Amino acid sequence: MDEQLELDVQGMTCDSCAIHVEKALQSVAGVAEAAVSGWDSGMATVKAAPSVSAEALSAAVREAGYTATVKRRQPAGGSASRNGGGTEYDLMVIGGGSAGFAAAIKAAELGYRAAIVEAGTIGGTCVNIGCVPSKALIRATEMIHHAGQQRFRGIHTAPGRVNWPEVIAHKDELVDALRQAKYADVLAGYPNVEYIEGYAKLTGKNGVEINGKAYAPYRILIATGASAWAPPIPGLAEAGYLASTAALDLKELPKSMIVLGANAVGLELAQTYARAGTFVTVVELLPRIAPFEDEEVSAALAGYLAGEGMRIVTGFQTSQVAKRDGRYHLAGTLDGAELTLDAKQLLVATGRRPNTANMGLKEAGVKLGQRGEILVDDILRTDNPAVYAAGDVTGKDMFVFVAAYHGGLAADNALNGSGVVADTTYIPRVTFTDPQIASAGLTEAQAREQGYNVKASTLPMAYVPRALAARDTRGLIKLVADADTDKLLGAHILAPEGGELIQTAVLAIRFGITVSQLRQTIFPYLTSVEGIKLATLGFEKDIALLSCCAG
Repeated sequence: MDEQLELDVQGMTCDSCAIHVEKALQSVAGVAEAAVSGWDSGMATVKAAPSVSAEALSAAVREAGYTATVKRRQPAGGSASRNGGGTEYDLMVIGGGSAGFAAAIKAAELGYRAAIVEAGTIGGTCVNIGCVPSKALIRATEMIHHAGQQRFRGIHTAPGRVNWPEVIAHKDELVDALRQAKYADVLAGYPNVEYIEGYAKLTGKNGVEINGKAYAPYRILIATGASAWAPPIPGLAEAGYLASTAALDLKELPKSMIVLGANAVGLELAQTYARAGTFVTVVELLPRIAPFEDEEVSAALAGYLAGEGMRIVTGFQTSQVAKRDGRYHLAGTLDGAELTLDAKQLLVATGRRPNTANMGLKEAGVKLGQRGEILVDDILRTDNPAVYAAGDVTGKDMFVFVAAYHGGLAADNALNGSGVVADTTYIPRVTFTDPQIASAGLTEAQAREQGYNVKASTLPMAYVPRALAARDTRGLIKLVADADTDKLLGAHILAPEGGELIQTAVLAIRFGITVSQLRQTIFPYLTSVEGIKLATLGFEKDIALLSCCAG
């Protein structure tokens, strides 16, 4: 059955533009009809086979000189309707984390009955073993590092020393409080949501079995998250190691630690332990730390971390892990030469894999990718039309805020047939090192690979008056734009509070705001976010020759 898609089209300025867009859409294989209801509407509708991807439509429009984003897709005959007569639940959500709760709450708000099924601890990864506990530890050691002898939330410290067990205890108190307030207590406000403890297994179509009992909800949403993954390095399993969860609960500080993996989790925990007094060696297989961020950001952060006494080893191919005499030994090669690294502890932070084992997914017609992720279309539906998936289990954009966005959207699509397309092209990413990495959109390299005529502006934080006043000029702001349309394609920030600055760029990317429009916007003086405007000025002016507030 054909589907109807609605697209948001930007760049049209006349009736001729609308004709060009229509022809571009009609040229895509599988498209039956395409129409633009006036160039000034900024919208196009397409009737196409379900196999036609949003990416194919967007690419066709882009080749014609415009930009398009699919906002909605649903059966051509209209919205699907819920017909759950006789079923106990309209939506059964498997997984009690951020995506699962967002989905169940959305279902309740829409007037449906939902169930959350959870086999472990309520709240999922973020509040229990992820963002909340890690950021609590990061903040504690950051305060210690910058202020020396001080008091941080009742924890007495001295320069170079920290009462680590007390820091861990305070972290645990925060986790317990937030899990209760934001998950357990929230359920009481939604009488249409039932919480079921147990393991769920799909039994085909819309069938689910939990603790030996069979259910047949109208729709199923899988939101089981992901778990830490370790590469198959010889000797690693036998030697044992810390994953991120155990690293957040370590009761004693080791004198030395190797952190294998230099992406967000590895870097955050590496700096945390280093500032608490552990000698840390960060090991990365790829040529640079933060390998998926802009190269200028990665290089600058590596310098700051090394300046704090951390050892950074990139391009290291680990061939063997062994534990002897209470120390871990990593043997491998660096630049073609053999090298062995050793430390008292080993933290493996090499990524996460979706939790999809032993759930009956294959039998239920739910396809998995190479890493065990559930394959979904752009409205988060699996190959089984009764089953949707949201959050980390899809293997995409593993951030808690994306999981929550996925959950609400998937519930609406599953129950109401709304057909809203998941759009995460503009999402912000933050790595909570100090300084923080905050980014959104494309890096300069990615933009060039995608064929854009790229222009870029890099502003050292030393040119931002707020950074000068704070006596902390670490970092940079880099903006990447399309030279043809002047639209912002990406923003990459390295700054002490980079996560607080990125949202201005996120809005610009999402809503097609140009560099010129940003430049003409008034920003408050002596704020860090003023650096965004200064970076836009850097496309055409020498920032060193501007006075305060000049633009």
